[in-house]
Amino acid sequence: MREVIFAIPGELNTPTGGYRYDKRVIEELPALGWRVQYLPLSGEFPSPSETALAETADTLSKIPADALVMIDGLALGAMPLSTLTSLKARLVALCHHPLAFETGLSTDRIDYLHRTEREALSRSVATIATSRSTAELLAREFNVAASDLTVAEPGTEPSTRAKGDAKPMRLLSVGAITRRKGHDTLAKALSKIRDLDWEWRIAGSTDRDAVAMQALEREIAAGKIAERSKLLGPLDDAGLEQEYASASLFVLPSHFEGYGMAFTEALARGLPVVAGSGGALVETVPRDAGVFVTPGNFGELALTLRRLLTSPAEISKRADAAWEYAKQLPRWSDTARIIADALARAQAKAAA
Repeated sequence: MREVIFAIPGELNTPTGGYRYDKRVIEELPALGWRVQYLPLSGEFPSPSETALAETADTLSKIPADALVMIDGLALGAMPLSTLTSLKARLVALCHHPLAFETGLSTDRIDYLHRTEREALSRSVATIATSRSTAELLAREFNVAASDLTVAEPGTEPSTRAKGDAKPMRLLSVGAITRRKGHDTLAKALSKIRDLDWEWRIAGSTDRDAVAMQALEREIAAGKIAERSKLLGPLDDAGLEQEYASASLFVLPSHFEGYGMAFTEALARGLPVVAGSGGALVETVPRDAGVFVTPGNFGELALTLRRLLTSPAEISKRADAAWEYAKQLPRWSDTARIIADALARAQAKAAA
């Protein structure tokens, strides 16, 4: 059996799309002939202290030179060369989305992350991206050769269709409260349609971005929608399944997504989607099942929501389209097979 070391920052059970992707890949690869050695890295990434970088360099230096190491981009993209040079093993990069494209960063921070990620990717024998859009971005902005890129989209499990008959209509957002996700924009939009009958349920970590959390709480209070908005915090699989099952519409006006697993999970339940048009979402969500809005434009979002919430026929039509589209989405076994093939090519390339 072949072996790969999979280095991931923080806690593997963190309830975000990126960590769930990594966890499922770890579970699926052994069936394809790959033994996975999970290597935890500092949870401070993508904003590591000097101490965390020194510890990471020490960890990487102990990996044998003939090993194959896949490093999650949440850590790899923030590693300076002084840290990466300690790694003598063959490197495969796994990029969910470039760190420099996170919303709310200073210009200096964007420049720094763009540089560190470009340098890290230049040292990789292969790069795995989780969407075609991200792969194109890496080729265009980070000089990754097309021949070194592999696209391995996340898998989606078959699911029970949501009834979509909740009264009042239930709007669901799934994602950690960060500036990139645009929860504050949605709160502003909802304040403009208080005359309609709806409730908003928000599933996701509330402690990842204090600035975003404060902005969301401020907009909920200012818009007088607190009684109709429920912050659920991070949910386990059963809790998340319950939220999808009882939802009427999935709404998340993200500024940027490297893929958008929560969106395909909504589609798999037959939920119509309202999404921001940033990043990969325009290819993740089909146009007959979803409506796209300009990120940050709460007025456009409010008009879109008003139209949908007052048009049961359109909601039903888009729900049917979502349900049909989800039938052809890849499964996690498909994702793992693509990654296994990419690892095999990387191993052969490095040995040549």
